[in-house]
Amino acid sequence: MSRRRPRRLMNQINVVPYIDVTLVLLVIFMVTAPMTNPGVVELPQVGQALKQPSAPLVLTIKLNKKIELDNKAMPRDEVLFAIRQALEKDTQRAVVIAADKNVKYDEVISVMDMLKQAKIEKVGLLLKPMPAK
Repeated sequence: MSRRRPRRLMNQINVVPYIDVTLVLLVIFMVTAPMTNPGVVELPQVGQALKQPSAPLVLTIKLNKKIELDNKAMPRDEVLFAIRQALEKDTQRAVVIAADKNVKYDEVISVMDMLKQAKIEKVGLLLKPMPAK
């Protein structure tokens, strides 16, 4: 009488067929992807209906610590009042600080702090780009 051996369970998964299927799908996508036409969006055109942003207010700090607003010399409190009046008319307008390169950093920061305390949010620095070499 022949003795039957107990059947052993196979505890491994053969992944080769999965790799084959994955590679076939990859080749299909690589071949068909260049043939697909990506959607081109035609944006609508408008004339002058959109409001162009106005030029920023230029606050100049001279070497002698004098402050000018759009080339008009004024004391600090009058500058702040003039800026507030200009921003009431156009709230999207920015304020740009143009300081002489020899003005101390502390003076520029004090002007920026004055504007920040007056709740003027759009404040920037005006710089001159270096010439290309």
